[in-house]
Amino acid sequence: MPRFALLIDYDGTPFNGWQRQAAGQPSVQAAIEAALARLEPGEHTIAAAGRTDAGVHATGQVAHCDLARDWDPFRLSEALNHHLKPAPVAILRAARVDAEFHARFSALERRYLFRLVARRAPVTHDRGRVWQVLNPLDVAAMREGAAHLIGLHDFTTFRSTMCQSKSPVKTLDEITITGSPVPGGMEYRFTLRARSFLHNQVRSIVGTLERVGAGSWAPDDVRLALEARDRAACGPVCPPQGLYLTGVSYPEDPFAP
Repeated sequence: MPRFALLIDYDGTPFNGWQRQAAGQPSVQAAIEAALARLEPGEHTIAAAGRTDAGVHATGQVAHCDLARDWDPFRLSEALNHHLKPAPVAILRAARVDAEFHARFSALERRYLFRLVARRAPVTHDRGRVWQVLNPLDVAAMREGAAHLIGLHDFTTFRSTMCQSKSPVKTLDEITITGSPVPGGMEYRFTLRARSFLHNQVRSIVGTLERVGAGSWAPDDVRLALEARDRAACGPVCPPQGLYLTGVSYPEDPFAP
């Protein structure tokens, strides 16, 4: 059966996450599988690079599917987008890949963006797409705190108690923090890059760094929390709506021209 990789963009607001849920619970996976069934009747199961939580968005999610027909990739993406309407899910590109390609297990790196807006007035256009706090944050202090997390560490403190990963040890390759003015306040962007992440790791890290930026934690408190290897030592877990899966890297880019 021909295998296809799909590059996917979605607004996670109306979904209970990526993964297929119990009957009646909407998910991104179920929406795409239903669209595939309109093209080729029958059951379809797709696998994704990352199982994003409820309310989390994606601009560069990757999934793969096996189909009976050897579709032209452009026609496949166009047909899926037609059948996905009106769900806020779009297939940006489709590509024919080898049978050995796996969206999750072939991935070398995943990249996430977290958007945080600090302003007194409620957000309007970005409602449901950013985390809003009221007061500006200290970017330099957050960068100092984040530096303790770069590299190979036991991230027990920064993972959900429901995390199913066999090991809490991960290598975090990058945390970049920027701040820029927006109407009425500031927007802070946290970019994180690693081969893989633990459940709730990004939201736990950003929530902790926000406490540093607000002055409630000292930058060195991040190191102490990491070394504690205790979930109770983590700062608040930030809400999901500011989080975006922005990209996945593979040994060869399946969507390269």
